[in-house]
Parts: sequence; C-alpha cells; structure tokens
Amino acid sequence: MESFFEAVKTFNFGIAGLIIFLYTITDGLYAKYTLDVANYNEYRAATIGSLMHFFIAFGVINYTHNWLYIFAVAIGSWVGTFLTVRRERKNREGKVK
Repeated sequence: MESFFEAVKTFNFGIAGLIIFLYTITDGLYAKYTLDVANYNEYRAATIGSLMHFFIAFGVINYTHNWLYIFAVAIGSWVGTFLTVRRERKNREGKVK
C-alpha cells in the first residue's frame, strides 16, 4: 500500500469528482434495481445491473491505484442512497394523500 504522501501526490480531484458522481448514480440505480427485481421487471433490472457494474468497475480500478479514492466512493454511495430513498419516500407520501 502506498504511503499517504504518495497517495496525495497522485490524487486527482477530477477523477474523485467523477467517482463521486458515478457512485451517486450507482447507488440510485441500485435502489431502482432492487425495486425492479422485486417487481419482476427482468429487462430493466438486467440493464440497470449491467450499468451498475460498469460504474463500480471504474471506481475499483481507481481506488486500487490510489486508496484515497475510497473516500470518493463512500461519499457518492451515501449521497446516491440518501437522495433515492428520500425521493421514493416523497413519492409514496404523495400517493397516500
């Protein structure tokens, strides 16, 4: 594992931003994927699953070269899940009224 100073030297904020964005999308897709699997929407679930693995691979390739990108993955994951669950909750509350 590279030292902290080596990791900082090779860290790229553009890559980190892209990882945050992709993992935000990935976790949003994961929530939709789960709903589609539960509702037997096989084509949509399969397509979403494929996209998720593509985005996940991008993150893995980057954080295996620089462990600091793990923080970008965690931030994107948190934001994606939070926003998706919040949107789903608001949609369900709107349907109840």
